[in-house]
Amino acid sequence: MPFTFRKSFRLMSGVRFNINRRSVSVTLGGRGGPHYTASSTGRRTTSWNLPGGLGWRKTRARRR
Repeated sequence: MPFTFRKSFRLMSGVRFNINRRSVSVTLGGRGGPHYTASSTGRRTTSWNLPGGLGWRKTRARRR
């Protein structure tokens, strides 16, 4: 049985610090609008949650 770890801390309004098993990241953005996440692994994600359970997400991985 695999175990996972994820913890998120709210630093201030619209800013979250996230820790998981492989990296740390910072998320900018509120609940109902666009979000931008930058991870220590180089991944950059822009997302937007839409009403009705719909959403949009674009992820850019670090180039090697």
